[in-house]
This record gives sequence, structure tokens and C-alpha cells, in this order.
Amino acid sequence: MIKRLLWLASTHARLCLIAGLAGGLLLPELAAAMVPWLPHMVAALLATTALRIGAGAVRVAAGDLRWGLAAVLVLQMGGPLVLFALLWGAGVQDTPAALAILLTSAAPAITGSVNLALMMRLDGARMMQVLVLGTALFPLTVLPVLALLPHLGPAGDVVMAALRLLVVIVLAAAVGFGLRAWLFPTPTEGQIKALDGLSVLAFSVIVIGLMAALTPALKTDPWAVARWGLLAFAIGYGLQLLTLLVLRRTPARPVAGLLAIGAGNRNIAIFLVALPPEVIAPLMIFIGCWQLPMYLTPLLLPRLYTWALRDD
Repeated sequence: MIKRLLWLASTHARLCLIAGLAGGLLLPELAAAMVPWLPHMVAALLATTALRIGAGAVRVAAGDLRWGLAAVLVLQMGGPLVLFALLWGAGVQDTPAALAILLTSAAPAITGSVNLALMMRLDGARMMQVLVLGTALFPLTVLPVLALLPHLGPAGDVVMAALRLLVVIVLAAAVGFGLRAWLFPTPTEGQIKALDGLSVLAFSVIVIGLMAALTPALKTDPWAVARWGLLAFAIGYGLQLLTLLVLRRTPARPVAGLLAIGAGNRNIAIFLVALPPEVIAPLMIFIGCWQLPMYLTPLLLPRLYTWALRDD
């Protein structure tokens, strides 16, 4: 029975994501109850993803770190600095929308980016490499951005939050890799499909808690939600489109899809535990809206990725 359920989740992964988004919007009491458990759920999601991929695949993918290091530096430091220059030139660098753009572009890839890559039929092991490298380098790459935005508070708080996240990722991945070596050293095709389903279910459930702030906001100020939602889609899908267009005809083409996933699906929630409440409060609706383009990526963008990555 459980195996069949996991197979169904694997087969209908996109429907599971829609169900998760619907649960976040339609079950506000459940979403609110899940909020205190989100750190634990993130760790469980990472362990589940590591269980699906296996340490062997990650070791192979990590054989060449040069492209990953360069990509992280461009995505998490170069990109935000360019965006700040553009926003400053337009005279809007101090607006809440500008803050959302800069923090989003400076953050590492979301912990669920590996799940997104798997759903888009991309290399999950290489995506794990981008996730770990991006999180590990985040305490360094975020410093220039914080220097440009001194009103955000002490840089040490953000750095410590990043280090805590890195520890969680490493420990959760170690648990997942250990379980894979113990339980599924040479998994069958059916076991891989079941692990895919488990990963999809974990990814679909966590979004309910991540959207806890959205339903109350829809009741009090739906137009604000609409504006923040449009900005979230513009940032997320704009960064993915730009990354694909820039890299599709370069030597980085084999990893263009992975870097596009990482570019447009960022862990802005890392700033929740690091920035002063008065700074982050105007962005809470945006953070809730930010889940929508990320979770809808496997539904709305497969044709874009197919077009950009196809052989000419």
C-alpha cells in the first residue's frame, strides 16, 4: 500500500505540488501549526533528497568544482551587485521591492532545489553540489551586499544564520547518504521510483507551512498580495530565463539547466532568522508569494528548459 502511494506520488509529482500549494492557501490553521516545525521539516526534506540521490552520485558530480565555484560567485555576489547598481541608478534602491530583489538574488538556492531538478529531469547530484557550495560560500558572498545595505543590521547575524543552515545541510545529507548505503546500496528501478515519490511528498508538504502568512494577507490586502506575487514571478522566472539564455551557447551549457534552477529558486527565508523584525516585516507577504513561482516551475517552465537545452 505504501509502495503504491509512493509510486503514485512519483508519477503525479506536478499534481502533488499543486496540492501542496492549495493546502497552504486553504488550510491556514494547519499552515500556522506547521511553522514552528519548519526547520525540522527542512532537515527531513534534505535527508530524503540525499537518500534518493546517494553519496556515490554526488562524489562523481563533485569531481570538478571549478564551474560550481564560479557559478556561485556570479549568482550570489556578482548578480546582486549589478542589480544594486541598476536600482541605485533608477533611484529606487531603498524601496521594499528593491530590498526583496537584492535579498532574493543574494541568497543561496533553496533546499528543495534538488527536488526541482529531479522533477525537471536534470542531474540531482550536480544540483546538490550547487546547493552545498552556495550555502557554504554564502557567509562570504553576502558581505558585499550587506555593506551596501547597512540598515539591515549586523552582518554577523546573517553569517551565523548561514553557518547554522550549512550545518543542518551537512548533517541531514549525511543521514540520507547513510540510510541509502544501508537500505538501498543497489536500488532497483521500483525502489528508485518509490524514493522519488517520497521526495515529492516531502517537498509538497513543507510548502503548506511556508505559505502560512499568505492566506491572512489575502483577506486583509489582496492587492498587495497581487503586487508582491507579480514581483516574485518576475524575479524567479526572469532569473531562470536570463541564465538559460546566457549559458545555452557557452561551454557551461551542460549545467545551464541546473544553474537556472539555482538562480531562480533562492532561499530568502534564511534572512528571516538573521535580520531585524522591522526590516523583514514588509517582506513577509513577498516570502509567502515567493513559494508560488518556485513550486510551479516544474509545471510552467518545462518547455522553456526543453527549448533552451535542446540540441540545435
